[in-house]
Amino acid sequence: MPRGSFISLEGGEGAGKSTQIRLLAAWLRDLGHEVIETREPGGSPAAERIRETLLGLPESDGTWDAHTECLLLNAARRQHVVDIIKPALGRGASVITDRFSDSTMAYQGYAGSVGRPAVEALDHWAMDGFKPDLTLMLDIEPEAGAARAGERARAAGQTVLDVFERRSITFHQTVLAAFRDIAAREPERCVVIDASATQELVAAAIQNAVKARLEVK
Repeated sequence: MPRGSFISLEGGEGAGKSTQIRLLAAWLRDLGHEVIETREPGGSPAAERIRETLLGLPESDGTWDAHTECLLLNAARRQHVVDIIKPALGRGASVITDRFSDSTMAYQGYAGSVGRPAVEALDHWAMDGFKPDLTLMLDIEPEAGAARAGERARAAGQTVLDVFERRSITFHQTVLAAFRDIAAREPERCVVIDASATQELVAAAIQNAVKARLEVK
């Protein structure tokens, strides 16, 4: 059986990843594909426990050290890949994940204090070169993303932000620049999508990228 396709969606807070993953998965299912929707950190039972630890830090306790975040994220990612992603790809399913290794590079490597070389080395050790076949970078300015995230939280009746959402606009501007740099370094894997456009236009751009890069029919 042919191996399935592994697609990641990346971007800052409020970029619309969750919505676009849902729309992309529905489109692929309409084409007859088995689709697994997942997320990071988390995605498997063991990795979800790490997610709860990582994102649930009380505001009064500040934030995790960036090196600690990086270690926790890679532990969760390794288990996610072993338990969920590789078995699904092996049976021919398409896997779509909300975040993967690029988020660790952007948040901890660029915007944190870990640095690109250390994140690359840890990722190589944990993932052994395993990467998505296609990464869709949803590009939106932090101010616009924060406004969207706030609207989403209010609609869901949420008043508490997670440990990453509480970071400063300067931090999120660095994250955006990081995602753009990652995409420029790996154009064969990454496609930048203008996430400030309407939901329908973003979905169409994503479908075009998937058809062109993965030859999905």
